[in-house]
Amino acid sequence: MVKLRLKRCGRKQRVVYRIIAIDARSRREGRDLRKVGFYDPLNNQTHLNVPAILDFLDKGAQPTGTVHDISKKAGVFTELYLNQPKFN
Repeated sequence: MVKLRLKRCGRKQRVVYRIIAIDARSRREGRDLRKVGFYDPLNNQTHLNVPAILDFLDKGAQPTGTVHDISKKAGVFTELYLNQPKFN
């Protein structure tokens, strides 16, 4: 199973995170499948590769709670729901 999770980067007391797609069994700093975003909690900056995130979500990737909240604030899930076909 693939998860969208945060990978810690930066230096001591100056943390930044990469949002990555990674196998659920790997550790936090393990080898990622693809980098799909960036999150800086100190400056409250977020950069997301929305098409890549949507592609992983369509394939069944599960975001962690924090990544879900970051994506929700950026409006990723509204794009996901708009792209889904409607069944009657």
